[in-house]
Amino acid sequence: MSTVTMPMAGGQGLYSPSMRRRVIAGTTIGNALEFFDFTVFSFLMLVIGPLFFPEASSYGQLLLTTATFGVGFLMRPVGGMLIGSYADRHGRRAAMALTLWLMGVGCALIAAAPTYAQMGVAGPVMMVLARLIQGFAAGGEVGVSTTLLVEHAPASKRGFYSSWQFGSQCLGVMLGALVVVILTAALSPEQMRAWGWRLPFVIGILTVPVGAYIRRNLEETLAPVAAGLGHKAGRAETGHQPLRRVFAEHKVVVLKGILLVIGGMVSTQIISFYMPAYANRELGLPATSTLSASVVVGAIGFVAAPFIGMLADRVGRKRVIFWSRAATVGVLLPSFHWLVSAPSTGRLMLVIAVLGLLLALQTTPLITMLPELFPKTVRATGMSVVYGVGISVFGGFAQFFLTWLLHVTGSPMAPAWYLMATVAISTVALFWIRDRTGQDIDSREA
Repeated sequence: MSTVTMPMAGGQGLYSPSMRRRVIAGTTIGNALEFFDFTVFSFLMLVIGPLFFPEASSYGQLLLTTATFGVGFLMRPVGGMLIGSYADRHGRRAAMALTLWLMGVGCALIAAAPTYAQMGVAGPVMMVLARLIQGFAAGGEVGVSTTLLVEHAPASKRGFYSSWQFGSQCLGVMLGALVVVILTAALSPEQMRAWGWRLPFVIGILTVPVGAYIRRNLEETLAPVAAGLGHKAGRAETGHQPLRRVFAEHKVVVLKGILLVIGGMVSTQIISFYMPAYANRELGLPATSTLSASVVVGAIGFVAAPFIGMLADRVGRKRVIFWSRAATVGVLLPSFHWLVSAPSTGRLMLVIAVLGLLLALQTTPLITMLPELFPKTVRATGMSVVYGVGISVFGGFAQFFLTWLLHVTGSPMAPAWYLMATVAISTVALFWIRDRTGQDIDSREA
């Protein structure tokens, strides 16, 4: 393992300003590329569905495609546990390189997957396998990259540093949606069905070496043996079992974190990814307009995240999360009713902009709060477990649940009710979680 620099007590650290800037840039670019690879599938569901599930009804095609998208989330807890544990034993940088290459493998499988007409069920099976690999990679990426950002940051600026995690996710979503918008406008429907839908995944493959090169020169934050801290610090190198320790010593914190994460993850899936398909299929708006709404969500999140991170550093994580979620619950019904009553591109853009800003306000400090809950030697594992489990079922299958709810109830307001209930229930956990804004998070015994 390479020699690393240990941060000083108090959270100020020995990392130079130039290294911290490189960490932000490297994490942001790499994470954006991974989320482009992972999420672009959702923007192509209406094209992919008929190609891979032609024997199903139009409703069945959408249901099966959303399930294929959601199946990637089933592997997130597994990826989070294994890759997070790997990061707590062998370092953050090695784990981040691993997730990037795995995501590229998933993109390659999707780009090469034969349609049902070409090879029957082999195509859908290959697609599901690719999504499982991508879900495994994404499950490890978020926890490890957020941990690296938090550990490089001064105590008073952890919210700002980790805000680039959510900002980079939004950048990836924005780029994914933008690529699909351009392809949809430039190609005919026949060309999109024939080969156009594969191009975003080819782009995803090509971006992997770029992200790997950038991350190769980042400075590690986990030392094999911390001088002066005794034999316990050496557990990061030998005999250290982070996953077992997380469930044995921090299970209550894990449960609270999972409950808190659910609201944010469902919000992300519905606002960022489900709204284009909903507006196109249920409200009859043009595909290019609805995809442009996702570009707007991504752009708002990317621009707003650093400022929200600074706000959370100033007033505390819990306060920003609580009030943004309260506002989300309050505006959902009026916003959906206003949009459904007279659907238009202008109304969709305004609704998505408001909900996108509220999403950024609740998610940015949430991502900072999670790694702050755990001591350093199990931080990447703890963060990955909480995030992976929280997003796997409720977040990953939110689109599947909503497609089913809309079909069963026949009410276009179903997404608003589902999101309101999820956010409200999830926020209860906030009252039992300690806010460590500005505190030293590395002074606890490893």
